[in-house]
Amino acid sequence: MLKKSISMLLAFAFLGLSVMPLQAAMVSTDELVSTQQAAMDRQDLAAVLDRADVQQKLVTMGVSLDEVEQRIAMMTDAEVAQLNQQIADLPAGADVVSLLVLLFIVFVVTDVIGATDIFPFIRPVR
Repeated sequence: MLKKSISMLLAFAFLGLSVMPLQAAMVSTDELVSTQQAAMDRQDLAAVLDRADVQQKLVTMGVSLDEVEQRIAMMTDAEVAQLNQQIADLPAGADVVSLLVLLFIVFVVTDVIGATDIFPFIRPVR
């Protein structure tokens, strides 16, 4: 009987130690909307890069699609939103060339600040 009561006491003690307090927090609508908008912006940018004419132009400029995807992954949500806004503001027919020029400028800036090393002719600022 004593063994049974001691084992029950130990079992309850172990259960009591394993239960951790939980915390709940409210998620504001603004936080939820901004998270969803950031995901949609990245999907929109990926859809532009999936176009064959954009990929061909990147190849002719000497930039691989993998490098572009890595750069986009490193961009902040605000930068992705700004890039999507600039793409949306482009006139019809000029979007591919302007997009590529914009991406080239983004690549040059990230090379200059030392975040990447794609172009060998650019020396990063130290």
